[in-house]
Amino acid sequence: MVDDVEMLRDDANYYGDFGKQYLSNSDISTLLKDPSQYGVTRPDNQNFAKGRYFHQLILEPSKAENVQYVNASTRTTKLYKQYCEDNDLPFALLESEVEEIQKLVTKMLSNYTFFEDIRNDDNVYEVPAVGKICGQMWKGKADIVHPDMLIDLKTTSNIDDFKWSARKYNYDSQAYIYQSLFGKPLVFYAIEKATGRLGIYRPTEEFLKRGEEKVFQAVEVYKKFFAESAKENINDYYIEEELI
Repeated sequence: MVDDVEMLRDDANYYGDFGKQYLSNSDISTLLKDPSQYGVTRPDNQNFAKGRYFHQLILEPSKAENVQYVNASTRTTKLYKQYCEDNDLPFALLESEVEEIQKLVTKMLSNYTFFEDIRNDDNVYEVPAVGKICGQMWKGKADIVHPDMLIDLKTTSNIDDFKWSARKYNYDSQAYIYQSLFGKPLVFYAIEKATGRLGIYRPTEEFLKRGEEKVFQAVEVYKKFFAESAKENINDYYIEEELI
């Protein structure tokens, strides 16, 4: 188990074949909405890259130094297409996007409370963990393990709707899984992309209970179609609902 955790420190292992032996919060949506896509690798894209760069600037700045970007106005320009072709890239960040992300990081770390919590001397960054939840093995990687909590960094399009998007994007199940794996509460530190407005969101018992229910439901689907003891073929899956 300890060896597995060490292996999972490497993102290539965490997100690659080695890590797929574990369930993770990113599997929740797939198992509950379209289990036929379980285990299918999602292609990288610019939205993932922007989120990754934001996290790297704060958590792993040495990795952020390697970001590839192009000084093009849009992704439809000849300059952009030529840059991607010359560097054998499926896509690249625009210089304007990189600058906007850097501004968000500066804004977040210029807030006293955010800086004190994110840069606490006793913090550990990008920490993996594994454990059994609902009879299955799960993995998680905490952005920040603070002495008193886990901190998860989020960007959001509308911070006023964060409470609702937290349900939509399964932050409730993430909070439940991570608290189960690490034994500490998970707290979300969010920044609005357009304005730089900041928010700290602490899960309630109700929020965690909803996350637990999602995990239970996802595990039931996993056992039904994918576990060693599975008795049904995923090709037989279909949706059945009543229309009201």
